[in-house]
Amino acid sequence: MRASAQYLRVAPRKARLVVEHIRGRPVPEARTVLAFTPRAAARAVEKILASAVANAEANHGLIGDDLIVSAAYVDEGPVIKRWRARARGRVARIQKKTCHVTIRLAPAEADGAAARRPRTTEDTAVEPEAQPAEEPKAEEKPKRAGRAKKPATAKAEAAEKPKPKPRRTPRKKKTEGEES
Repeated sequence: MRASAQYLRVAPRKARLVVEHIRGRPVPEARTVLAFTPRAAARAVEKILASAVANAEANHGLIGDDLIVSAAYVDEGPVIKRWRARARGRVARIQKKTCHVTIRLAPAEADGAAARRPRTTEDTAVEPEAQPAEEPKAEEKPKRAGRAKKPATAKAEAAEKPKPKPRRTPRKKKTEGEES
């Protein structure tokens, strides 16, 4: 049981934020979450969820409140491109993004729990035998190939001897008879 809406005038990134809230939840809980979500995309997702529930009830004879949102995803649609006039005869591009939202429903398990249970720390724990016994040594980063460097001894000698300042010859003094 699924329902989808295509070419929604909502940016896919914004619609994904709303859809993530209802994924894996029972339908009554998902409806409540969408009702209290202050985003504009929540109204569109709420309509799609209602359509998916109606499809399940009409076509499969299921009870809407006994379903869970098994999958909910947002795909990118075509981008409508527009231009806006800017200062000094220039234009700015405006991209009006669209998206396709799909919601799939599945019946809940017989014991009342959701078909997809949330992950726990026990599921994601790594077994101790899978970890290496020794820590690998940190590899040194390869040095950047650059210009040829002087040997270290030449640098040390240069640092010890201060270079003498070059002598400047004084200017000639102008005499009263000379003019340039």
